[in-house]
Amino acid sequence: MLLPLLLAVLWGGSGALYPKFQLQVPKSVSVQEGLCVVVSCSLITYPQRGWTHATPAHGYWFRNPANTDTDPPVATNKPGQKVQKDTQGRFQLLGNLSQSCSLLIRDVQMEDAASYFFRLERGSYVQYNFKENMFYLEVTDLTQKPEVYIPETLEPGHQVTLICVFNWIFEECPAPTFSWTGAAVSSHGAGPRTSYFSVLTLTPRPQDHGTELTCRVDFSRKGVSTEKTVRLSVAYAPRDLVVSTSRANVSALEPWGNSPHLAVQKGQFLRLLCAADSLPLATLSWALEDRVLSWSHPSGSRTLELVLPGVKAEDAGRYTCQAENRLGAQSRSLDLSVQYAPENLRVVVSQANRTVLENFGNDTSLVVLEGQSLRLLCVTHSNPPARLSWARGGQTLSPSQPSDPGVLELPQIQTEHEGEFTCQAQNPLGSQYLSLSLSVVCEKKLISNGVFVAIGLMTLLFLCLIPIAVKTLRKKRTQAETLRSRLSRRSTILDYINVIPKPGLLAQKRKANPSSPSRPPPPDAHPPESRHKQKEPYYVSYSCPGPKASTQDAEYENNQEELHYAVLNFPGHRPWETQGSKDAHSDYAEIQLH
Repeated sequence: MLLPLLLAVLWGGSGALYPKFQLQVPKSVSVQEGLCVVVSCSLITYPQRGWTHATPAHGYWFRNPANTDTDPPVATNKPGQKVQKDTQGRFQLLGNLSQSCSLLIRDVQMEDAASYFFRLERGSYVQYNFKENMFYLEVTDLTQKPEVYIPETLEPGHQVTLICVFNWIFEECPAPTFSWTGAAVSSHGAGPRTSYFSVLTLTPRPQDHGTELTCRVDFSRKGVSTEKTVRLSVAYAPRDLVVSTSRANVSALEPWGNSPHLAVQKGQFLRLLCAADSLPLATLSWALEDRVLSWSHPSGSRTLELVLPGVKAEDAGRYTCQAENRLGAQSRSLDLSVQYAPENLRVVVSQANRTVLENFGNDTSLVVLEGQSLRLLCVTHSNPPARLSWARGGQTLSPSQPSDPGVLELPQIQTEHEGEFTCQAQNPLGSQYLSLSLSVVCEKKLISNGVFVAIGLMTLLFLCLIPIAVKTLRKKRTQAETLRSRLSRRSTILDYINVIPKPGLLAQKRKANPSSPSRPPPPDAHPPESRHKQKEPYYVSYSCPGPKASTQDAEYENNQEELHYAVLNFPGHRPWETQGSKDAHSDYAEIQLH
């Protein structure tokens, strides 16, 4: 009798001493507080002694150490068997003991951390403790959170469905309780629900952007729970558009204020930065007036930079930064003013009745007729606008038009107006000067100079025609001899060259001059006093009015056509008396050019 009892004790203490008692269970199991875990356990074999298929099998899970005869188990399948109070309803033996001895633990608590072993009872012989197959239950803090599935961007006014899921390892674990909280959640759709996942339907509003939405999962009566909070991204049009500026390559950007104007100096470095808040990202662009200078890619940065390494005068204008996405657009503009000293100074001249304007640069000589009008306009490019003034001989002149000091008008040019006139353009950034020399000439003198040119041309023509005239006269020698017989002297060639003849004045001139050379003088005519001279020079008669004109000059001024003449004499040592027969073969020619 003692031997069977001893063997029973030994078998109950170690299955290794009797190889037919075998069980598989993990050595350790880790679970987070408040969660559920299933410890898998499989009965491989045990002796088929002292029981039949009708004999019920009872299993027990004990927390080690424990006296299986006196201490209650943490879980059992034996009806009416008392269990530990702290594990009642949470620890459960699963499955059919013929195959499984798995243990389900719900709402795991920190006090549950311990070693556990399984005991099998079936009939009078099989009563065995599998202490050599114990497992250790490790309990950690709850860190696992549910997963919330939500679109990346919500469209305002469009209904959307959100899902919250907690990943369970075993299906045997009971469903937790889900609840939603947040500003975008309505009260009727936020109540707690027991399920393995939770679905929330909502219609986001623009003001819901950036608000928080929380999915909470509760596992036990002690308030052990976990939650996941997400931030809603509701699409919106660009807003909070900001423009920053920097006037040095290395300096920090400065936010541009409310003033729509920005002034920089020519040649200065300038950087403009545009930034906007939008969802989805807006396309940014910089434009000067109606010309787009640069733009960003929609999936790029929230900022767009525009660099002007050396500002030019033509860079001035209105710069506009625009941010645009599918929901709308926003823009902001600034007027860039480029400041520089006066440059490209020039004078626009209008004289007399001429409508064509002439541009003159520095050190220009300007010739003007006396009595004509002259208008000088000083023009320059500068910013801020230059202050213009005229000076003569270092003395500032009073402006002809106070509203436009760049205009200098001389209604009637006089000789005393000759000299140097200087225009000055000045602003706070610098100044520039331009001088021109004014020369005044008389209109009659200019006409006289034209007469000299005409005389030269006529003289050249006369010299070319002499050979032709002589040859022609030789063919008519007979007529020439008859003519010579009537002459008491040899003829003198006298040419009158009349430029713009005037009959009245021509008659006056004839009274004071010899008879026309086209008619030879009578034989008894007395030779002029100048017959003893070897050669008479040509002359040009003209006069230039002074400040006060004579009566004859006044008549000239009132008459645009006036007689100007030149006399060319080609005298020789010829007596006025008729020569002898030795002069019968002399040739002469007389040419009159009118």
